[in-house]
Amino acid sequence: MPDSYIESDVPLSRSVKRRIIVLLCAVLMFSVMNSTMFMIAVPDIAQAFSLSPSEVSWVVTGYIIIYAVGALIYGKLADLYPFKRLLTVGLILFAVGSVIGFFSTHFLMVVAARMIQAAGAATVPALVFIAPSRFFKEEQGKVLGIVSSTMAFASGIGPIAGGLIAGAFAWNYLFLVSIFVVITIPFFHKWLPVEEPKTGKVDFPGAFFMAVGVGFFILFITTVGWLYLGISIVFLSVFIWWIFHVSNPFIKPGLFLNHAYRTTLITSFFGIMTMFSMMFMMPLLLDDVNNLSTTAIGLVLFPGAITAALMGRIAGLWTDQFGSWPMVFLALGLTMVGFTSLSITAGASPWVISIALIASYVAFPFLQTATANLISSVLPEEETGVGMGVYNLFNFMAGAFGGAVIGALLNQFAGAEAYNPLHFSPGNAGIYSNIFIGMALMAVINGAVFYFSSRSFREAATTSSKQTGQVEKS
Repeated sequence: MPDSYIESDVPLSRSVKRRIIVLLCAVLMFSVMNSTMFMIAVPDIAQAFSLSPSEVSWVVTGYIIIYAVGALIYGKLADLYPFKRLLTVGLILFAVGSVIGFFSTHFLMVVAARMIQAAGAATVPALVFIAPSRFFKEEQGKVLGIVSSTMAFASGIGPIAGGLIAGAFAWNYLFLVSIFVVITIPFFHKWLPVEEPKTGKVDFPGAFFMAVGVGFFILFITTVGWLYLGISIVFLSVFIWWIFHVSNPFIKPGLFLNHAYRTTLITSFFGIMTMFSMMFMMPLLLDDVNNLSTTAIGLVLFPGAITAALMGRIAGLWTDQFGSWPMVFLALGLTMVGFTSLSITAGASPWVISIALIASYVAFPFLQTATANLISSVLPEEETGVGMGVYNLFNFMAGAFGGAVIGALLNQFAGAEAYNPLHFSPGNAGIYSNIFIGMALMAVINGAVFYFSSRSFREAATTSSKQTGQVEKS
């Protein structure tokens, strides 16, 4: 069997590339919306099956665990198996889980359906972020920008769609939305290049140790169950021992020894953590302080989400034109400005908050485009899949960690006075203002750490580019 991918002899035309991008964004939209729509439906599901909050939380928690771990595993598999084969398996699982969920008559069926959905949906972020480096190398930043803007838009539109569908019909109709992903399968098979599998095998024991360790760690983050942390530490310790003692480990230890990769991963983690914390906290703020309905909350969030979607293409073009590093700093700068604005306006009129949200939402596609592009450029081609899988895993863990921290802060410091002297709204918005100013400070620290940590490999990349240019001129 060949050692490298064999693509079709005919290069992809511009029209075919456009069609593939549209298809990738469509399935990504369904995948991301599927994770956010059900957050709105959790109270209805709890009422339907007479569940406690801890029980019904498995509708969200179970999905997050499988989705995050699955993104890592599919990323590794993408280094060995054809793109369209993995995507086909994933989309079929996604649709099967949706059918089971729609006809569920017991809560365990609902949880099982969500986990099957997650096992399929996880292929989408894993492969969509790999596709630009594999099929669109000349316009990689541009495509990553479109992908990132789609994620931002889907995150914003998901709660709105979930509220409208569950309100007009019932919560189980949310499952129907995702069934339509199977329509895209024949088109992927028609337009994606032909590939052959690479030689090699998957380290299934290593994958198992990693999956269980990460799964229990996410469970610890979302439930603060210390037993889960202990189990996670045991399995992750075994995983670390394992990858140093087998010839072809699931993740090569050298991946995390790559300074540029490690630095970008850490910067992305803390940047995404604050952004998802904002998305998690805003509905709570608008409900608690402004007393808005679910639909009204969605309308407040919508301008930021649609602006992020429109700016995604620009994020990609600027990344291609100016490089990934300036875009990381721009994204963190936008984050700082956005969170500072939200700290000032927390508790103000909804339309004021809606405007203040825009900078934070726009930062999302810039950060994700720049960091994903940077990661694909600092890793060897044979490690791009697993490297991007770990990147996606860290981003999902960042979201779960951010939500858990925000929940704990709101419970602990409810009713606190605002520390920001510019905060002008009366009422009980002080704690929200304080969290936002803390997140703005985190963005500044994150940018400073990235600047000093990345200086060495930024200088090396600049020197290499100059030498390449001199050789080309000669």
